[in-house]
Amino acid sequence: MEKMSYVDLALDAGACKATIIPVESIVLNTTFRDICKSNGCGMYGRCWMCPPDIGDIEHLMAEVRSYKQGLLYQTISDIEDSFDIEGMQDAGRRHVLVSQRLEAFLMLEMGKHLHLSCGGCRVCERCAKLDGLPCRDPERAMSSMEGYGIDVYNTCKPTELKYINGQNTVTYFGIVLY
Repeated sequence: MEKMSYVDLALDAGACKATIIPVESIVLNTTFRDICKSNGCGMYGRCWMCPPDIGDIEHLMAEVRSYKQGLLYQTISDIEDSFDIEGMQDAGRRHVLVSQRLEAFLMLEMGKHLHLSCGGCRVCERCAKLDGLPCRDPERAMSSMEGYGIDVYNTCKPTELKYINGQNTVTYFGIVLY
């Protein structure tokens, strides 16, 4: 059997689109840590895989730069309208499942890599940090692209992956650096 490409693995895991990009094309910006600190999502300091617990932003951006390529992928979901918070949350959970399926495929195919997804980790219903416990599932836990300083909008701009995919849709991204 012929070995599948990483793009094909992402599509088989449920991604809508995927592409390979050189790490040099990833746009990094420390401003995303400030966005995390503003705590719009409510997870700052409340999840092991979110800032500030994931580490210093400069160190994390250096880690991103230490890889050569990235598999950038996205999921696109329909929602009722731009106020459909429940639909967005459901789409986010579906994206996490795609990320986890992809990670299971990649663990068999790929050596050292860094897999980042969207928003907070979302592997567990409730992060163990809230109970003063260590991460329950460190093998599956994922940080966000933004937590590592990745400007998703400008990173995907030169690719065929669109940041906005039409009215009444929500798009989530992930990246595997290798």
